[in-house]
Amino acid sequence: MPYVFLGLAIVAEVLGTSLLKTTDGFTRLWPTMACLVAYAGAFFALALAIQQGLKVGVGYAVWSGLGTTLIVVIGALFLGESITVPKAVGVALVIAGVVVLNLGGAH
Repeated sequence: MPYVFLGLAIVAEVLGTSLLKTTDGFTRLWPTMACLVAYAGAFFALALAIQQGLKVGVGYAVWSGLGTTLIVVIGALFLGESITVPKAVGVALVIAGVVVLNLGGAH
C-alpha cells in the first residue's frame, strides 16, 4: 500500500509542476490554486506512504527522482523544451542514484 500512495504522490507532484507555467508567476488565480492543491496532495500522499512503512529516504528519493524524470519528459514533449546531452546525463544520474539507494538496502 505505501507504493500506491507513493505513486499518487508522484502523479500529483508532476501535475503541480506541469501547472507552474500556467500560473504566470502565481498571478493567475485558478491555475495557481490547481498547482497548490496538486502540491498539497503530493505531500499528503507522500506522508501517507511514509506512515504506511516506506522509509523516508527511499520514499523521497523515488518521489523526487521519478518526478524529475517525468517533468523532463513532459517538458520535452509538451512544453517545447529541448533534451540536451547534459540534461539526459543528469536525469540518468538521478535515476542511477535512486536505483543504488534502493539496492543498497535503504529499505
